[in-house]
Amino acid sequence: MAPLITARELSQSFGPRVLFDGLSLTIAEGDRIGVVGPNGAGKTTLFRILSGDLEPEAGEVHRRRQLRVATVAQDDDFDPGATVIEVATRGAVGDPTKPENETELQVRVAIALDQVGFRSPETRVGELSGGWRKRLAIAAALAADPEVLLLDEPTNHLDLDGILWLEKMLLSSRLLAFIVISHDRAFLDRVANRVVEVAPHYPGGSFSSAGSYTTFLAKREEYLEGRAQYRDSLANRVRREIEWLNRGPKARTTKAQARIDEAERLKADLAQVRAELATSSVGIDMTASGRRTKRLLVASGVDKAMGGRTLLRNLDLVLQPGQRLGVVGANGSGKSTLLKLMTGELEPDGGVIRRAEHLQVVHFDQARAQLDQSLALRRAFAPDGDAVLYRGREVHVVTWARRFQFRDEQLDQPVSELSGGEQARVHIARLMVQPADLLLLDEPTNDLDIPTLEVLEESLLDFPGALVLVSHDRYLLERVSTVLLGLDGEGAATPFADVDQWLSHRKPEVKAPRRARPDRRSVRPKRAGLSYLEKREYETMEETILEAEAELETAAGRLADPQVASDADAAHEAFVTHEAARERVAGLYRRWAELEDKAT
Repeated sequence: MAPLITARELSQSFGPRVLFDGLSLTIAEGDRIGVVGPNGAGKTTLFRILSGDLEPEAGEVHRRRQLRVATVAQDDDFDPGATVIEVATRGAVGDPTKPENETELQVRVAIALDQVGFRSPETRVGELSGGWRKRLAIAAALAADPEVLLLDEPTNHLDLDGILWLEKMLLSSRLLAFIVISHDRAFLDRVANRVVEVAPHYPGGSFSSAGSYTTFLAKREEYLEGRAQYRDSLANRVRREIEWLNRGPKARTTKAQARIDEAERLKADLAQVRAELATSSVGIDMTASGRRTKRLLVASGVDKAMGGRTLLRNLDLVLQPGQRLGVVGANGSGKSTLLKLMTGELEPDGGVIRRAEHLQVVHFDQARAQLDQSLALRRAFAPDGDAVLYRGREVHVVTWARRFQFRDEQLDQPVSELSGGEQARVHIARLMVQPADLLLLDEPTNDLDIPTLEVLEESLLDFPGALVLVSHDRYLLERVSTVLLGLDGEGAATPFADVDQWLSHRKPEVKAPRRARPDRRSVRPKRAGLSYLEKREYETMEETILEAEAELETAAGRLADPQVASDADAAHEAFVTHEAARERVAGLYRRWAELEDKAT
């Protein structure tokens, strides 16, 4: 495949710290690259260099002539008062110095918004949830009609429906290539055909492997095992050379001097390989109270409504030591509300929640409201002195900070200036010092890198108390949870064995994630089953929608044709054709929802 972007021998620093030195990367047509690595390794900086927003300190980047590149940043800076269509239109204007064909611009914006599921383009940004703001950021990038798309942590703030939609959108898009930074391992496993890890301990600052994330893990393990064997072999050679040097060669002949020089080179190589293999990780180990009460929390017949919507109806639940309950559901289905009911922050509208006497609850809230952003890191860890009390002994704040991979010079830095991943580590460090009978974790994976996630998983698996985990991270849920509780947002809370069973149970809701599905409650009242003709229509509906979407893609391709765009009459005809195709697809989805509602 022809190369689109070629980066050679890139070097970049952040203050005194070297991010990468000698990093090379080629993006070719058909590449679906997942980028992983520890926080602070320079992944986002690499994206800025690839897109042209930042010049590297050393090295060079070549892009194919007139290559269109768009970026979806980790956090957006949209004006809350702007409308959805205004934001998408600004994103569609790739080069403000070049005039745009107004009709083509409007069509690109309409297609992008429709593709991500927006139905009300005049909605204000301030009215959108975090997940829909992320979809808007993706729509704005797609509206620029990029050939290469760079996505920085795109699954943050998306619920599982949103992630499934994003997977399908990326795999079915007409992009020549995309590169995605992500900590979502299940997502990477599905969308990537190549994985690159950016980390300073690799020669050149990166390690690359073709294939899925699972394949990458196996290849990386092989590589590290090979390097470890090489280290051991090198160490033996160095030991022999040191023994020879200690005997002191009597004649400093040319041959002896060459061997001395070779011994010094071997010692330098050994130091390099040892540094490469000496990776460090965050020291996460949640503190349990040791309580052995059989029933820590019991919910009986609990009802709860918020904002006029019934989120929980007649919920019965028992939490015992050793139980790890995963909670899943769409955004707004009541997951965070359930945790607040467990802590006592909210009271149920009906039913009762009984807690064991003096129950110790530790709550990780996704908003990190407990973190005072104005505090220096030192005071966030140790409010009253220079030591942290952990499991009955004092740990100096410098040692505690290093345990969570903070540098000494960061201790006087305000929490507000830390990255999202660093703030998440501070939050975890503060919770670790609190003994707990019950751990409540609300989206703890946001902003955490994969090495930290792996350590967190092990800590949660070892935690002897009860655990309730709200997460969209399928890998974490599968690994940690002993049972899942699925919330549908309409009151039902159903237990499931695993994520696949839950997805299978609610397959109609995720079957067509490219289109916003109508609220079932707005569809006409349910009737007693499908008629014969309706049943035949329902059975062929998916095939009909695929055909209609193919027609829509063809119409979109005609709109994008420069010859059509330059002819006013042809452009108008193409626009009308596209709008008709789009309305047909939307109508089919509405009809599918009606038939589905009757069939269930």
